[in-house]
Amino acid sequence: MLELPDSWVWDFWLADDGESYHLFFLYASRALGDPDARHHRASVGHAVSTDLTSWTRVADALVRGDSPAFDDLATWTGSVVRHPDGTWFMFYTGATMTLGGNVQTIGYATSADLTTWTKSPDNPVLRADPRWYELLEDGQWAEEAFRDPWVFADPDGDGWHMLVTARARTGPADSRGALGHAWSPDLRRWELRAPLTAPEDGFGHLEVAQVEDVDGTWVVVFSCLATSADTRTNGTSAGVWVARGAGPLGPFDIANAQPLTGSDLYSGRLVRRRDSARWLLLAFHNDAADGTFVGSISDPMAVSWAGTSLVVTP
Repeated sequence: MLELPDSWVWDFWLADDGESYHLFFLYASRALGDPDARHHRASVGHAVSTDLTSWTRVADALVRGDSPAFDDLATWTGSVVRHPDGTWFMFYTGATMTLGGNVQTIGYATSADLTTWTKSPDNPVLRADPRWYELLEDGQWAEEAFRDPWVFADPDGDGWHMLVTARARTGPADSRGALGHAWSPDLRRWELRAPLTAPEDGFGHLEVAQVEDVDGTWVVVFSCLATSADTRTNGTSAGVWVARGAGPLGPFDIANAQPLTGSDLYSGRLVRRRDSARWLLLAFHNDAADGTFVGSISDPMAVSWAGTSLVVTP
């Protein structure tokens, strides 16, 4: 488990260099007092492990940029992939505060060793396009949601895909959550495309999405609390959800997504150790029994299929 005595820790993503697992995580000082204030003070920390359980903190990976910059409010959730030439790419969310509110866009940084990162001068490389995605000016949500890039190589070798937490331009406000989609031939140039999911599936947003082939079945794992879902889904105390898909780009059955964890866990990530084919889930500890925010990252939990349901197992 990763727990920092002086900071809250929440969303995270992982990379494996063949010898160590690298954990990149959002953190902010507990001196802020109010856990909700952490979002506007987030930096990207870095820790390493050989077993996904015991972590050693190392130098931070990223901090917010100087104004005016696309990330001059905070650096938020992302993912890491390795280019065939050996360069590591970290895609992440840049948050900036405009007169109208928080606007989120996507940028990236590169590294030769997963330790020293250089932000691209071309940032941001993606932003919400009103052809498909809701903007802040639409007045339906408290922010312009366009964040949490999850990047993966096309299984058939056709470049790279990115999933994005976004919102559609139509449908009830509490059910516009959409899985945004972009494509790239080389990780540097990106083409935004229509979302992979339709609105009115019951979720206000599909946060920190990840797509994987789990034992022969494609799934998308995402997070959403009851406070950000419509009446069809807000009767549950779920935090992490899973929906089945026909392939890595869907279609995904979001309307019939099933809870994978309670609201005590959030921002779930599926991962496998190098020496095992078994899938594991890591998540951050969200709310305690008394409702207070915890802010630490769990130990790995095994997941497996129970019939048609993916479940956390002992």
